[in-house]
Amino acid sequence: MYPIFYFPYLTSGWIIAILATLHILPSHLVTSAMWFNVYIEWKAYKEKREELLEFVKKFTLLLLVFSYVFGSLSGVGIWFATMASSPRGISSLIHNYVWGWATEWVFFIIEVLGVFVYYYTFDKVDRRTHLIIGLIFAIGAWTTMVIIVGILSFMISTGKWIENGSFFYGFFNRNYFPHLILRTIFMFAVTALYATFISNFVRNEITKKEIIKKASLFGTLSIVLFFPTLYVYLNSIPLQSKEIYNLLVTPGLKIGFIIPILLVLIYFLLNLFTNFLTKLIPSLVMIIVIFFGIFVGERIREILRKPYLIPDYVYSNGIIAKDHKAKGVISDITKVKNGNGILEIFPFTPSELKNINENNILEAGKLVALIECSSCHSVEKAGVRPLKYYIDKMGFDSIETAMEFLDLMGENYIYMPPFLGNEMEKRALASFLISLRGSK
Repeated sequence: MYPIFYFPYLTSGWIIAILATLHILPSHLVTSAMWFNVYIEWKAYKEKREELLEFVKKFTLLLLVFSYVFGSLSGVGIWFATMASSPRGISSLIHNYVWGWATEWVFFIIEVLGVFVYYYTFDKVDRRTHLIIGLIFAIGAWTTMVIIVGILSFMISTGKWIENGSFFYGFFNRNYFPHLILRTIFMFAVTALYATFISNFVRNEITKKEIIKKASLFGTLSIVLFFPTLYVYLNSIPLQSKEIYNLLVTPGLKIGFIIPILLVLIYFLLNLFTNFLTKLIPSLVMIIVIFFGIFVGERIREILRKPYLIPDYVYSNGIIAKDHKAKGVISDITKVKNGNGILEIFPFTPSELKNINENNILEAGKLVALIECSSCHSVEKAGVRPLKYYIDKMGFDSIETAMEFLDLMGENYIYMPPFLGNEMEKRALASFLISLRGSK
């Protein structure tokens, strides 16, 4: 176990969600943008239209600055936040997928070198060579997503990995190919939005309108294909994730995800048939709209994992849920059943809280709450899903009723990890929860 990383009011989960959304825009852009770029460059050479290359150069510069500076920094931010907030989850993923990430980093190096070589060799190498450089860059960028999606899908569906610990059984799970196709299709819609944005900086008005039309056609086809692929994806997730989807994904979340996608589709269609929204501001607004849709979509994907970080293995609070003989891992649940409490097996428990008594019961209860609840709930009186709100809402009127609720976690409330601890720790947590009731 590791020290607790607790971000007051916001919780660590939301920190990761915000950083992930900020990272997806530049990372999804780069995995598809070069395919569009290479197509426009090829068209420019074939039709002897040098004016099209202005767009290609400007779009490549956007990739270089936005995707490989901002995108790389936000990627580092995700690593830092996830390692701090869920070190056991990340540790489990690294122990299983270290060679997957190593492979992805090889292709990432190809990307980084590719964007610089591609941008700075315009007019310095022959056209055929430059197109080949662009294709290598495009393939390398997409391959990074091919690998990362395997790890992301594993966090929804572990396949037979839980039984045998095999890299490939976990990687190529039932969710993998629907997830990969879904993200591949969606990334072209993101590319189309940025292409319309960059087109506004092209000086030739005819070229600008042509690029916007082609990008909008590109985007329209992507979103039309997105919806049936989303249906296939949702049918590929495990049964428990489907139950969680029906329980926790509210109509508001569904609307918050679908409406931005539909607005972007309408935007593309209008661009195809009119010049009504081809200006700079509408294109920038639509990037913000898709950003909001991505945030909600990532939020829904995180909900589907509840109560786990890795299904049937690591709970959202970092507690190891199940023995994994293939990996030689003994679960925390087994350790507690063998007579240890959660405060005993947590190595950072202050010595004065190891023996719970009437003088330290609330402080011990708060520590248990930080260990087991703070990844999803604020322990303050306000913030993201504050414990106080739920205590007041459920009307707990005694320590005993709170203890009864703790017994039902993970059984009647399948989206929450079960309480882990001995009777005194359960009483301490219940006492802390009741102390929040009615407080201002």
